[in-house]
Amino acid sequence: MPPELATATPGNAPDSPASTGASEGSGTSLLTRLRSWETLIAFLIVVACIVGSQLSGEFLTTDSITTTTFDMIEVALMALPLTLVIVAAEIDLSIASVLGLSSAVMGKLWNAGLPIEAIFPICLAVGIACGAFNGFLVTRLGLPSLAVTIGTMGLFRGLAFVVLGDQSVTSFPATWTDRAFGVIGGGDGWIPNVLILFAVLAVLFGVLLHYTPFGRTVFAVGANEEAARFSGVRVKRTRMLLFVMSGFVSSLAGIEMTLRQSTASADIGTGFELTVVAAVVLGGVSIFGGRGRLGGVVLALILLGAIQKALTLAPNVSSYWIQIVDGVLLVGSVLVPNLVTRLREYRAHAGTRTRALRPARAELTTIGPRHKEEEE
Repeated sequence: MPPELATATPGNAPDSPASTGASEGSGTSLLTRLRSWETLIAFLIVVACIVGSQLSGEFLTTDSITTTTFDMIEVALMALPLTLVIVAAEIDLSIASVLGLSSAVMGKLWNAGLPIEAIFPICLAVGIACGAFNGFLVTRLGLPSLAVTIGTMGLFRGLAFVVLGDQSVTSFPATWTDRAFGVIGGGDGWIPNVLILFAVLAVLFGVLLHYTPFGRTVFAVGANEEAARFSGVRVKRTRMLLFVMSGFVSSLAGIEMTLRQSTASADIGTGFELTVVAAVVLGGVSIFGGRGRLGGVVLALILLGAIQKALTLAPNVSSYWIQIVDGVLLVGSVLVPNLVTRLREYRAHAGTRTRALRPARAELTTIGPRHKEEEE
């Protein structure tokens, strides 16, 4: 593997336990893990659960956990591919609009009389096409992904309304809606079926990002695009695949949400993009690319779900506070790591200056006595 790729792997990230544990022993590895970003998120989850249980006695019930999972599942699904996109120093803000377009196409085709099993692949193909369109504009035309996906966010949402209009389509097959809204074990269970879908995809994306050559290329592209290109990485193809993955999973989330709510509409999932980005960045993925772990994103999703549920159950608290908290967490998750990085750079610079001054001071100390001996 080229040295440029080796320096961009997740294990060599500044906050990564793997970068220090192997060389400094188990004690240092444990200390690094305790100081990691993921540990901080886990601590905040515990705090959120304690506060939530104090606000409402229903917070830690099985019904509350089930409804929280249903509320967060689409966000969680879309966060998985977006993690890879952001690690590659790109962004996709059209994910929620792709979800809405998938739902609109699903409702339109169901009204047209197509069987539901034939509608699923068509909706997934729509998501792939949306992702490929974003990837083409970014990789082939050289446009910034932020500007592109802001534009396609409106474009895809507008197409959803063109396809379905303001109407809602219901009466989907009970076999599929029961699966999307059901729980493991039937009426006595409390773990939603859709959690299995998320778990499978999370494992797949985790392995892809952290344990495959493709994942190493994603980190390399995000850390240093020029170095990755000179080392033989096909940067454009990598980014195109990431946008296609994002579109595919977003359309899958649209299918799941439509079946779970048994309703297809063009405005479904509006505003989800902010929560998804907040979850990814809060999970420790650098917004500038080249660093991040999928495990941290999963923990961030749990934290966001706990906070949202606590605010929902809290008496006399407006639902708008959920949006405020999401925004604050997004800004904080970008601000805090940058402040920590600057502090480390300042300490490193100060340490370098101190080491550079020591020889000069030692030389002055030895010169003094010599001058005295010459004068005598």
